[in-house]
Amino acid sequence: MSLTTRTSLATGARPTRSAAGPTAAVPPAAADYGKMPLDEVLTRLSVDPRRGLAADEARRRLLAYGPNALPEKRVSLWRKILGYFAGPMAYMIEAAAIVSALIGHWNDFAIIFALLLFNAGLEFWQDRKASNALAALKKGLAPEATVLRDGEWSARPAAELTPGDIVKIRLGVVVPADLRLVSGDYASIDQAALTGESLPVAKKVGDVAYSGSIVKQGEMIGVVTATGANTFFGRTASLVAGAGAASHAQKAMFEIGDFLIVVAVALAAVLVAVKVYRDLVVADDWSMADALSILQFVLVLMVASIPVAMPAVFSVTMALGALALSKEKAIVSKLSAIEEMAGVDILCSDKTGTLTKNQLTLSEPILFESKDAQDCILAAALASKLEDRDAIDTACIDALKDKDALRAYSMTKFIPFDPVAKRTQATVTDAQGKSIIVSKGAPQAIVDLVHADADIAQRVKRIVDELAEKGSRALAVARSEDDGATFRLLGILPMFDPPRADSKATIAAARAKGVAVKMVTGDDTAIAIETARQLGLGDHIVAAADIFPKDLDPNHLSADVVDAIERADGFARVFPEHKYAIVKALQQRGHLVAMTGDGVNDAPALKQADCGVAVSGATDAARGAAALILTAPGLSVISSAIDEARRIFGRIESYTTYRVALTIDIMFVVVLSSVLLGFTPLTAAMIVVMSLLDDAPIMTIAYDNTPVEPRPIRWRMPRLLAIATVLGLVCVVESFGLLLIGVRALAREPLGEAMQLFSPQQLQTMMFLQLVVGGHLLLLVARTQRWFFLPPFPAWKLLFAIIATQLLAAAMCYFGWLVPPISLRLIGIVWAYCIGFMFILGLARKIVARVVDHRMRRQEKSVATVERPLSGGLALARQAASSRG
Repeated sequence: MSLTTRTSLATGARPTRSAAGPTAAVPPAAADYGKMPLDEVLTRLSVDPRRGLAADEARRRLLAYGPNALPEKRVSLWRKILGYFAGPMAYMIEAAAIVSALIGHWNDFAIIFALLLFNAGLEFWQDRKASNALAALKKGLAPEATVLRDGEWSARPAAELTPGDIVKIRLGVVVPADLRLVSGDYASIDQAALTGESLPVAKKVGDVAYSGSIVKQGEMIGVVTATGANTFFGRTASLVAGAGAASHAQKAMFEIGDFLIVVAVALAAVLVAVKVYRDLVVADDWSMADALSILQFVLVLMVASIPVAMPAVFSVTMALGALALSKEKAIVSKLSAIEEMAGVDILCSDKTGTLTKNQLTLSEPILFESKDAQDCILAAALASKLEDRDAIDTACIDALKDKDALRAYSMTKFIPFDPVAKRTQATVTDAQGKSIIVSKGAPQAIVDLVHADADIAQRVKRIVDELAEKGSRALAVARSEDDGATFRLLGILPMFDPPRADSKATIAAARAKGVAVKMVTGDDTAIAIETARQLGLGDHIVAAADIFPKDLDPNHLSADVVDAIERADGFARVFPEHKYAIVKALQQRGHLVAMTGDGVNDAPALKQADCGVAVSGATDAARGAAALILTAPGLSVISSAIDEARRIFGRIESYTTYRVALTIDIMFVVVLSSVLLGFTPLTAAMIVVMSLLDDAPIMTIAYDNTPVEPRPIRWRMPRLLAIATVLGLVCVVESFGLLLIGVRALAREPLGEAMQLFSPQQLQTMMFLQLVVGGHLLLLVARTQRWFFLPPFPAWKLLFAIIATQLLAAAMCYFGWLVPPISLRLIGIVWAYCIGFMFILGLARKIVARVVDHRMRRQEKSVATVERPLSGGLALARQAASSRG
């Protein structure tokens, strides 16, 4: 990335209103302190770089511009706590708890209230994780700075800096604010965490230094041009604060809850209307006791319709998935991200340190006057200092086959790299006492040093251009054996950041799962293109400046920009706001996006993504913003995470289908029986006990054996509700059919004798048992796309929980615990009846799934026809998004 590109983002400081004082005069909006001449910067900021600001003036500006710190919005603890109990699903659970208290079912109240606290606790934990991103960002800011005030240098808290302050930066210091460097020889500053560049950047007078970057070499003096939220670092933090996509799992729970509540309210209204009509109009016998009885039963029916265990089942299932991923060296910090990962159809990956090793490597030297490649590399290594931990110096030394060769030389003088000379130089003495001068640096600087003729200079330029096209940097090496009177050009060393060994396979595996991969890097376009070629990514790599406007608002992008983002296979020269905008634009087009990264510059995009992944060695800011943190190098665990996420999603979808169908069954049977037969098939106590027996063992669905979907899968609510509704209606036929048989058995003694059914109370127990048995057999049908008797078979924990529950229900019915007792024969008849209906349920599921899927495929074909010009990877992602949406 060129220096001019970087400095173009260093905008002028904009004062903010402070509680301590009025707003200061605002500098011209067009002021760009990163571009304008240095003299003009100092004039506009009204500061003498030899004396700094006066103390009074600094205090006045501090009041006007505000402290040099990241702003923090504080929310009271009580407001936070109340927020955890708000929302459609929370209101439904609270309604269930209130109803349980009103009718005096305190055991139910305790269970439901415990579920409410459990779900609120999970939200609180996840909110703490989200706030960690900003806390980690603040750790990256300098605690204090060396400031020139009234002509004297002193150490002051960095928060007291204000535009116009003169500060000193040196080796090991964190740059305390955005600066324009006004004096000093040079400084090498590591801003990789901010801009994504893989090497420290050499700075000279007039250049920009960003707040939060780290000085690796040199010492310079700069003038503060922006502080707090107006710095490059501050804008990144504000993106993090505003980033975040809503959980699709919560949206799904709200939709399912709304659907069930609408059905329950409609049926309850019918039930109340019929009972009131019969008691008040037909029987002309109405009392307050009748009204309370109707109200109690309706309220209990409403409790049964509310899926109070749904958030808990979701959370437990994802928590167990998080445990499984931890064994794969991936730590989950946001549970909902597991469910999101199942539907991810685009993976945006940082390059440096994620797809590549973030470790410069030398390839075979291109020799000029040197006769041996290792001789050329040795000269470059001698012109290096390992203790400086410079990436280029380290690469040269590591490339030596025989590092012991360095011991034959002793260094007498070393001139470090500076952005003017653009080379390092060392004077060394060999074992015979001969003095040698070696130099390495930018090819043009070395060409000038050796006074190369035009042909050599042209050849060097051609080689440099060819290497740049392949994404490699070029380093020239020269040696002098006559005390610097003449230098010889030994050769050119190509340098590149090689891809990780597992990156290409990981990308191929992701594509095989229907996930398109886009590379996002702060490095130069040529480097990005070559890396993409080596990894098998597409070749349509675009520079951020070519598609994003200068006045970028990442939250409001034009359709043309979003189209360009969708078409691209990767992006180069990106800044934090670009990464954030890329993720958000893809989300606006219906994609579920995973983002990987390791730096502060990745934090906004990591938090905005549906699943942000911080790779091994990531900064605290990146880890705090991410939902998934990898503890092993590389991205290979991503493939395992996708598989595990799709298994987890399958389990949640199975439970949801089962719970909606069962709720429809219970509500319709109770209402139809009351309306058509004038018979109440279940008591209020039976409904509550049945809900507990149906839901309690379902937690073990988190362990179920679930196949991995080959394509991204997300909430397909019309499909899910269609299948669940059809299964529920078939269950209504099943339950109501058995009820009609029971009613006839009570009317006909031979049939009653055969079934051993003799009273309406026993008929209620029979219906109670049928709904408990049929509910769990329904789960065995809902959990698989295939016939229930084919693999994958239920996990032993799920099967054990179901069997144990059924044995308990049978014992309750036989011994008369909480329900009137019935015979073993009648229990056996109920079981045989329910098992027989499993085949009808399985057939109904396959038919409705085939019809719905056929309609969805027709929609996919129409979408594919419209989007045929799109690139292969994008078309694949769009198809996945439309088919699973």
